[in-house]
Amino acid sequence: MNIVLLSGGSGKRLWPLSNDIRSKQFIKIFKNEDGTYESMVQRVYKQIKKVDADATVTIATSKTQVSAIHNQLGDEVGISVEPCRRDTFPAIALATAYLVDVMGVNPEEPVVVCPVDPYVEDDYFEALKGLSDQAEKGEANLVLMGIEPTYPSEKYGYIIPASTDPVSAVRTFKEKPTEEVAKEYIKEGALWNGGVFAYKLKYVMERAHQLIDFTDYQDLFDKYDTLTKISFDYAVVEHEENIQVMRFRGQWKDLGTWNTLTEAMEENVIGKGVVNETCSDVHILNEMDVPVLAMGLHDVVISASPEGILVSDKEQSSYIKPFVDQFEQQIMFAEKSWGSYKVLDVEEESLTIKVTLNAGHSMNYHSHLHRDEVWVVLSGTGKTIVDGYEQAVKAGDVITMAAGCRHTVIADSELQLVEIQLGKDITVTDKQKFELEY
Repeated sequence: MNIVLLSGGSGKRLWPLSNDIRSKQFIKIFKNEDGTYESMVQRVYKQIKKVDADATVTIATSKTQVSAIHNQLGDEVGISVEPCRRDTFPAIALATAYLVDVMGVNPEEPVVVCPVDPYVEDDYFEALKGLSDQAEKGEANLVLMGIEPTYPSEKYGYIIPASTDPVSAVRTFKEKPTEEVAKEYIKEGALWNGGVFAYKLKYVMERAHQLIDFTDYQDLFDKYDTLTKISFDYAVVEHEENIQVMRFRGQWKDLGTWNTLTEAMEENVIGKGVVNETCSDVHILNEMDVPVLAMGLHDVVISASPEGILVSDKEQSSYIKPFVDQFEQQIMFAEKSWGSYKVLDVEEESLTIKVTLNAGHSMNYHSHLHRDEVWVVLSGTGKTIVDGYEQAVKAGDVITMAAGCRHTVIADSELQLVEIQLGKDITVTDKQKFELEY
């Protein structure tokens, strides 16, 4: 089975645990049997591989998310990188061209496209296999998954099937309605449109060539920033007459807000936090190393991270985005392909960061023109290379680097260090990468 997972979004609705480069799908909130936590993208990827160990999984995403994906899923997952955001049709066209031109997948093979972050059980992925099989039959150019609605939602578009059969032709589509209109749609047998569909690769390749002037994947990638922003629904689905819908009756939740996210949590507190006995339906998600105490609260979410602190009524938390858009805040936490970093202190001419490197990984070999740096190793072992000079390092070691010198650190075991940046012009753009001299 070929699956394309659409991984977009800036994460504003789950602030302060998410930011412009750490979207909601990377927040670790689902508890494993061993007591560790996994994110939405890790959970979905694991579920796919459980149902189909040989599935080819490609994540269509922006370049800002690539490091987090590699950090959480490793290097085996395929990634179709969008040079910039151009909505779902260009993203799906690029991912389709990636599978055909780069991965060499036969254009006659089907592919399933779905969001990266639904909260579902294994039967959803069994249904995706059924969706893929239906597309492979070639009875329709597009096969959509229609989700049996559990309430008259105003958040989703609706698919009106032509019959009540498990697989049916589509009679029409409806935009996101009011609650009262949604009730009428459901009486007609309408299904939620969750943005899940399947097609043969050649179909979208042909549609993409009809709508975009390009030769192959690389050409499409190179001119991506010139493409019109348009959704897959508007560009393709609404103009396709030969289209089917397959019903899905299992659990399906879109965890796009704090309200829906906390509904899926198995415990009320993640991180340091206490909820006293006078509270009801209160959830704490705390990434700070300080305790959070909640008393006498009801239907409230409390979330704390280096980015900020949110205390909100759960229903009101759905309206967070315009307030967060007003904040001008430096990114305080990010996952990279080699590990992660957390900003500890920001001053006018200094920046202090805690860095965690995963075992066997390293930073890029790089230099800075406008700042000096000091590394203090907190734990673990590894080696540093500064202007070609290699040195083994362990807890307690201090390494200094003047502006202009080339440097990197390589972790033998998990390596934690504090990085102190000193200078009058400390910016993320002040970085030049090099190949190691050996």
